[in-house]
Amino acid sequence: MSNFLQLVFLGAVWGASFLFMRVAAIPLGPAVLIEGRVLSAAIVLSLIGLYWRKNLNLMRHPKHFLILGVVNTGLPFLLFAYAAQTLNVSTLAILNSTAPIWSAIIGAVWYKTRLSLSVIVGLILGICGVVILVGWDAIKLGSNAILPIIAGAGAAFCYGVATNYASHAPKIEAYSNAHGNMWAAAILVLPVIAFLPAAGPVDANIVIAVLMLGILCTAIAYLIYFNLVAQIGPSSTLSVTFLIPVFGILWGNLFLGEPVGLNTLFGGTLVIIGTMYVTGFSPKMLLKRKTAQPN
Repeated sequence: MSNFLQLVFLGAVWGASFLFMRVAAIPLGPAVLIEGRVLSAAIVLSLIGLYWRKNLNLMRHPKHFLILGVVNTGLPFLLFAYAAQTLNVSTLAILNSTAPIWSAIIGAVWYKTRLSLSVIVGLILGICGVVILVGWDAIKLGSNAILPIIAGAGAAFCYGVATNYASHAPKIEAYSNAHGNMWAAAILVLPVIAFLPAAGPVDANIVIAVLMLGILCTAIAYLIYFNLVAQIGPSSTLSVTFLIPVFGILWGNLFLGEPVGLNTLFGGTLVIIGTMYVTGFSPKMLLKRKTAQPN
């Protein structure tokens, strides 16, 4: 599969993750849903590791895996699952795409890095897009939307923290990062179930949604993601950020009949353009990388 097709597939899969969360979040609740997601992903990655004869060495970097398990997986997954009980798929996917914007803001505050004019323009565009998107949803849903919107933005903020942490973290093999952080998240989320138990009956469709989240949208997606980072570099791989809301809007409309309003299209477009400015990404860069390296 070419790098470009892998990017599209990854965007489609991660866009679908919000569809599966939307389906399963209400009957299972955030904690049971996410425990099922990360535990199934960890088990699948363990089986893959056995096949590849890879040694995780979990106890060699316990602090690192715990930090990743909190800020990169456990906490943002829980926040998105909570938000998925109220917000539609397209809103969740667009909120997720603000992660690079949060990363730039956190980096500027944390490491005192100076923001260029293009980054500042991107931040303004991204913020305007989110205001248009979530502002309209807040009007439609009323006060019930406030906490879910904050949770969704908080999840993207966690990814921004994780990005900044990872850039200065110990250099650990990509598979071990994905695998170790899943086991850490599974351990950390498990006690939360006592406070947020499942709320409703569970049928076969809910079980399938959880397994798809864990196996396809997490375990397999992470392996593809880290393979792309190795093949085309992190900057080009970041272009998947722009595909996720496109597929999120598409899947929500096709499978759940969610309407696609002008606010979704306009707000989502502003977020994507803003993120491009913040990250310095351009489609030409991806095409150059694609032609420069064999697939």
